[in-house]
Amino acid sequence: MLTVTSIYNKRVRFLDSFIHGLIYLCASISILLLAGIVAYVAYQGISEVSWSFLTTVPSAIKGTFGIAGNIINTIYIIIITLIISVPFGVGAAIYLNEYAKPGKLVSLIEFTTETLSGIPSIIFGLFGYVFFGQTLQLGYSILTGALTLALMVLPLITRNTQEALKSVPSSYRSGALGIGATKWYMIRTILLPSAMPGIITGIILSIGRIVGESAALLFTSGSGYLLPKVGKYGEGLFQKILQPGGTLTIQLYLSMEKGEYESAFGIAFVLLIIVLGINLLTKYLAHKLDVNK
Repeated sequence: MLTVTSIYNKRVRFLDSFIHGLIYLCASISILLLAGIVAYVAYQGISEVSWSFLTTVPSAIKGTFGIAGNIINTIYIIIITLIISVPFGVGAAIYLNEYAKPGKLVSLIEFTTETLSGIPSIIFGLFGYVFFGQTLQLGYSILTGALTLALMVLPLITRNTQEALKSVPSSYRSGALGIGATKWYMIRTILLPSAMPGIITGIILSIGRIVGESAALLFTSGSGYLLPKVGKYGEGLFQKILQPGGTLTIQLYLSMEKGEYESAFGIAFVLLIIVLGINLLTKYLAHKLDVNK
C-alpha cells in the first residue's frame, strides 16, 4: 500500500504541541495582566472621576480639585511633539531606506538612532532643560517639553517607518519605475500608502510614550495646571505654548508624592481612557488608510 506523505497526515510531535501551548499561555498571561491592571485602576479610580474632576482646576478658594488644565496640557504636548517628530522621523526613514546607499554613513545613523532610543528619559530631560530651557531661553514651558519629547520619540518613529517601508514588496518599486514614474512620485503614491499601517503603529507607540512620560517633563515643562486664557482672538491658545504646563502624569506623580492616592488613581483611570481612545482612533485611521486590505 502506498503511503502518501503530506502536511495533513504528519504525526504531531509532543515538542510542537508543547511550544504551541506555551505560546498561547504567554499570550493569555499578557491579556490577563493588562485586564487586571485596567480593572484594578478602574476599581480604585472610577469613583473619583466626576464632571467637576474633569472640568475644574485645583483652587483653594473654590475648594475644588480638578485636572482640566492637565488634560489640556497633555493634549498640547502630544500634538506639538507629533508635529515636530513625525515629519523628521518619516523623512529620515525615507532617506535611509530609499535614497541613501548602504555604507558606513547609513550604519552610523542607524546605530545612533538605536542608541538614542535606549537613553534614559531623565537624561533627555536634563539635556532639554539645559539646551532648550536655558540656552534657547524657552524656560519651563510646554514647547520645551515637546521639543525634548520629540527627541525621545524620533528614533521610535524612524525605525518603525523603516521597517514598514522594507515590508513593501520590491515589485511595487520596480513596477512603478518601469512605467515611467519618478522616484518621489512612487514613494508618495505607492510606498507610503502601502506602509501606512506600520507608520501608524510607530505613531501609536510614540503617543504612548509621550502620554506616559514624567521624568523628562519635570525638568522641562514644569507643573502648571492653569487653563489657557483664550482671549478675544484666541491668542491665548498660542501663548500657552510658552507657559509652564504639567501633564496628567506630572499631576499623578505630585498626587502620589502628597499621599493623595484617591486622586492619583482617578488621574490614572483618565490616562487609561485617553490612551485607549487614541489607540482606537489611530487603529481606525490605519484601517481606513490601508491600501492592501
